[in-house]
Amino acid sequence: MSVTIAEKLATLGHELPVASAPVANYVSVVRTGNLLSISGQISRIDDQKAVAGIVGAALSVDEGRRAAEIAAINVLSQIAAATDGTLAAVRRIVRLGVFVAATPDFTQHPQVANGASDLVVAMFGDAGRHSRAAVGVSSLPRGVAVEIEALVELEV
Repeated sequence: MSVTIAEKLATLGHELPVASAPVANYVSVVRTGNLLSISGQISRIDDQKAVAGIVGAALSVDEGRRAAEIAAINVLSQIAAATDGTLAAVRRIVRLGVFVAATPDFTQHPQVANGASDLVVAMFGDAGRHSRAAVGVSSLPRGVAVEIEALVELEV
């Protein structure tokens, strides 16, 4: 019996939410061959604001890390919804794009993004080691602190 993404996430102390639907003219996931491109997932839980605000102003680096972890959990929910939901469906997390709402002088974007990277590596081990961009932005949808997009390679 294969371990599911939800089961593995539970061992890390988190619950897998239902994958959110897109809120504009796009799709949440595009599959082409054995690649999944996952649209930006924000730091919200069950349509409630989880972590909102600007890192470096109202939010600390640790709060930003938590926001990145929440957004990564939402990425995992999209992966589960687009596959059979098992860990074995994922060959590799190829890339994460992490967008951090931050003050202009904030420079710790990589430390915030580690909230997502650490979770993905804990989930998938070496297959979770990915390339990454951590970018500061002036604002994000719905006022959230972090948004993450992903590229995932699936088993064929």
